[in-house]
Amino acid sequence: METRVALIGIIVEEPDSVGELNAILHDYGQYIIGRMGIPYRQRGISIISIAVDAPQDVISALSGKIGKLAGVSAKTAYSNVVTRE
Repeated sequence: METRVALIGIIVEEPDSVGELNAILHDYGQYIIGRMGIPYRQRGISIISIAVDAPQDVISALSGKIGKLAGVSAKTAYSNVVTRE
């Protein structure tokens, strides 16, 4: 199985979606390398970055589930680092 390193950038504009977002991230916890969250209080949003090392389909599924949440947007940047496990 091949895994890739990727960064998922998330912007949360709807605070009510945070619980669902955290539940999704918990479900994919085995693939998460690190997480950084920044509350931007002046704008009423949160900016989150998630570094992952996972198979391509897992990264796509995670990003897709996050992007379907109300008031949440996500974009993924992939590295060229591919590892065979």
